[in-house]
Amino acid sequence: MIRIGRFSPLLAGLLAAGMHEKVNRDAQVLADFSKRVADYVKLHQAARSEIHALKPTNSPETIKHHEREPAHRIREARRGAAPGNIFTPAISAEFRRLLAIATQGPEAERIRECLRHAEPLRTQPLEVNAGYPPGVPLQSTPPSLLANLPELPKEVEYRIVGRDLVVLDVEASLIVDFTGNAIV
Repeated sequence: MIRIGRFSPLLAGLLAAGMHEKVNRDAQVLADFSKRVADYVKLHQAARSEIHALKPTNSPETIKHHEREPAHRIREARRGAAPGNIFTPAISAEFRRLLAIATQGPEAERIRECLRHAEPLRTQPLEVNAGYPPGVPLQSTPPSLLANLPELPKEVEYRIVGRDLVVLDVEASLIVDFTGNAIV
């Protein structure tokens, strides 16, 4: 057994500072993610507020156009959107770490089984600012997996497509951003 003696308070302080620094860095990364999502939600709400209520109609074309209008306006406002606008490299790394923790805990086998049964096959690459891939079911994300991730505003939600984690605009059915190979 090694005795540290009089240096133990110093060593304890250094260890605590290192752990505190890591926790603060992780918290900053998640705060950055939350800010980026909040900025997107503001854009979503602004686009939605520009759309007037639909007058009563029997025209399927008019109804369909009205339903697609939020997505169109958001795409226009985010014309330059690219992967990484929300899932920066640091945020992606933190999400992979959080998801790895969830898939290694006591619920791990149940999560993997749920994902295996519901995992949609991706037929085309995901694109930021594009619609959710047609024909790919909206797989529900296991709650025990979501428990490790930051809560999202009602306008957006997490979805898993293959091994990728997607932030999806619920109303517009647009891919806000995604991080690849998030599920190991």
